[in-house]
Amino acid sequence: QVQLAESGGGLVQAGGSLRLSCAASGRTFSIYAMGWFRQAPGKEREFVARIMWTGTNTYYADSVKGRFTISRDNAKNTVALQMNSLKPEDTARYYCATTSGSISTREYDYEYWGQGTQVTVSS
Repeated sequence: QVQLAESGGGLVQAGGSLRLSCAASGRTFSIYAMGWFRQAPGKEREFVARIMWTGTNTYYADSVKGRFTISRDNAKNTVALQMNSLKPEDTARYYCATTSGSISTREYDYEYWGQGTQVTVSS
């Protein structure tokens, strides 16, 4: 199994920045890619960004492109999500997840999930 732990959420004003981190442990050799998803109250969980475990081949949702950056720290088995120019509509609980078999933006392709970290952007 793979264990995931997110950190870095919090409350920020619109236009501000936050950096989320996801630490992976356990069978990390089985990870093919890691993704970030988010879920706002009353809404379905949606894809945000993903990166190959090698640290290459990133992909973003249109809603965050140009504002968010996903990256991997190979030495620490962590993936970060740098979020700039935050908007109130970015308010959600953010989850990291891993997939062992495919590059995907679909949540059902991801096998392991963290507990999530809350991001709240005030206007």
